[in-house]
Amino acid sequence: MRILPNGDAALLVELPGLDEMLGLYHALAAGPPPGVVDLVPAARTLTLHLAPEADREAVTAAIRSARGRPSGATSAGTVEIPVVYDGEDLADVAELTGLTPEQLVAAHSGTVWQVAFTGFAPGFGYLVGGGLNVPRRPTPRVRVPAGSVALAGEFTGVYPVDSPGGWQLIGRTGAVLWDLDRDPPALLRPGTRVRFVAA
Repeated sequence: MRILPNGDAALLVELPGLDEMLGLYHALAAGPPPGVVDLVPAARTLTLHLAPEADREAVTAAIRSARGRPSGATSAGTVEIPVVYDGEDLADVAELTGLTPEQLVAAHSGTVWQVAFTGFAPGFGYLVGGGLNVPRRPTPRVRVPAGSVALAGEFTGVYPVDSPGGWQLIGRTGAVLWDLDRDPPALLRPGTRVRFVAA
């Protein structure tokens, strides 16, 4: 673990991998050190935003002494997302995983996924826990429709808006991932558990 200054009001914690990041994130989210106003997880880093009066040395000591919690240790709740599994890449992904399309759908929808971190676009959550691991497409698409349910590497996710993308498309949903009139706007936040329901 490395703890680095990140500007005047944040610390960046570099970790060996996603599991370590999730453990530290859940530990600190359950009891943030005094002066920490926000935690921003990523694949192998955790950024802690600090209040002006925060004692950096005390926060650093709290990070070093934090005991990682299992990724399931969260109070963020569970969201169900209905999915029509008819994505353009469904058959190809099934072949890559050695499953039939029906088995792939059962594996994806039979898993409780968890949002590890967010990024790429407002409302886009990187979900882990499904045991599926497929490569990104060799050539990204110029346009992926909003609501596309996709896989890439160990992650699954839902495109919140039309955008370019290289993930493998396995289905689609009408769920709204980002809505400024909703509080909070993001349907999926770090720690949220997600069940995909075949529609």
